[in-house]
Amino acid sequence: MGSLDKRFDALVIGSGAAGSIAVKELTERGMEVLLLEAGRDISEADFVPPKPTPPKAMSIGLGGRLRSGLRGQYVQARRAMFKDQTSPFLVNDFKHPYASDSEFLWIRGRQLGGRLHAYGRVLLRSSDHEFKAASRDGHGEDWPISYADLAPYYDRIEEFLGLYGTSEGLDNLPDGKYRGPSVFTKAEEEFKATVERRWSERHVVPWRYAAPNLHRVPLGIVAARATGRLTTRTDAIVQKITVNPKTGLADGVIFIDQNTKAQHRVYADVVVSCASAIESVRLLLNSGSTAHPDGLANSSGLLGHYFMDQTPSLLFGSDPNHPGAESPEDPAPPDPYYPPVGGVYIPHFDNVDKTTTSDFARGWSVQGTVGRMPVPEGAGGVVGLMGFGEMLPYYDNRISVHPRRTDAWGIPIPRIHLSLTDNERALMRAQVRGLREMAEASGYQVNFAASTLGLDSKKIWPDADPFSRAIFRIGIKRSLAMGAAIHECGGARMGNDPAKSVLNEYNATWDIPNLYVTDASAYVSNGGVGPTLTIMALTARACEHIARQHADGSLHQRSADR
Repeated sequence: MGSLDKRFDALVIGSGAAGSIAVKELTERGMEVLLLEAGRDISEADFVPPKPTPPKAMSIGLGGRLRSGLRGQYVQARRAMFKDQTSPFLVNDFKHPYASDSEFLWIRGRQLGGRLHAYGRVLLRSSDHEFKAASRDGHGEDWPISYADLAPYYDRIEEFLGLYGTSEGLDNLPDGKYRGPSVFTKAEEEFKATVERRWSERHVVPWRYAAPNLHRVPLGIVAARATGRLTTRTDAIVQKITVNPKTGLADGVIFIDQNTKAQHRVYADVVVSCASAIESVRLLLNSGSTAHPDGLANSSGLLGHYFMDQTPSLLFGSDPNHPGAESPEDPAPPDPYYPPVGGVYIPHFDNVDKTTTSDFARGWSVQGTVGRMPVPEGAGGVVGLMGFGEMLPYYDNRISVHPRRTDAWGIPIPRIHLSLTDNERALMRAQVRGLREMAEASGYQVNFAASTLGLDSKKIWPDADPFSRAIFRIGIKRSLAMGAAIHECGGARMGNDPAKSVLNEYNATWDIPNLYVTDASAYVSNGGVGPTLTIMALTARACEHIARQHADGSLHQRSADR
């Protein structure tokens, strides 16, 4: 684990998508780095391959959710894409409460690697369709960077992780650096042909996904450990980022041991928060002082504001034309713990280069699978399609900290306010309508189609019993509440103007130049693309800047008050 009784060159908070890349980039550039993870360590015992079981018919599946809820995961069990296999990598909700002024579903993991153990490995590039959207339609602000600024870092991350995909030549879904192709099932090939024949603006492409990580520990951490310059401390819940009153620079953190609740103090020249959108904002707000009464890096008053998530919609059904399950040959190596991944993806197709619908601003994308899930012999192939809509950035949507409630370690909990406008409601109605249209055009039997707004039809799950259908009707809106996309972002947005943003173009806070935030809280606008790859690319770019600044002394400040 290494000694904490020294001053580190950099301190990284969080070990997921952002933190694992941060420690790699910083240690490989010669910096001594301390990584603090709030959750437990992981071991091979967490990844014992599941015992084979006979395929089950597609059903509502209330049993697994009930078991998870009884284990203390009464929020995590509501997630739309529930899997028993990933539940151990998500939090106990009794120990990790949060408040919400409106319905918000916060799915989160606390262990080495964070939510990397529970995501689908889909990694997609954003483009200037996202970064420069405000210039196109006047909603919100442009990012302070362009696609050209991030492209080299996308390349680096994709080559490092090993990405599988196909080059499609789409401007709003840039091609990547692929180790090999990704493939469709035969049913997915027919879905592509049907959709593209009927809707010429919709392009159906195979998933772009990372190779399985058989190390289990995130590959960035593996690479950082190989340098000999990484110290890792798990069970370290950061309570506060500290600032040297003489220099005005961040000089370390105070953390609480998750198990003993003992308080510890560590020092560093640079602090990088990679804790996730909500947790980084929460930490900055909880780190206020006399010099920073409204929280760190909040001279603009915007910290916590412009919080977003993507608007979720979901359709499940079956394909009677392709009974059973297909297992196309996966070019990626097999993983004994996780099943193979793959499927269909449709990038934004409304309002891409110009306004094509005035019903709502921006648009939505689709991610799904057809015919991949095991089912009993003769049963129709499983169809699952999820829509992700672009929520606009609104000042009033925000993260704050609760004035009275604390978690199990005495730290004020986050309070989330995320309201929908007519724009988001129109967008979700279009999503559900569009998912159903594509499913019915493909000849699928639809079991349900729904969004945060509810079900689009009373006819659901025709083969289920009346009691299960009744429970499903009650629970589906909560399972598809905002947050269900698990793509929350914003709250500490980047910009070119300190009065209108929290971070500069390199993810450094305007107020404290050696304090960086590189997770999804940095997002300026949303898009329909999942944020994971962009988080990693932003982090790599920021850490290159940190190492350069640290080497020339710009960020190097050793306090005599240690």
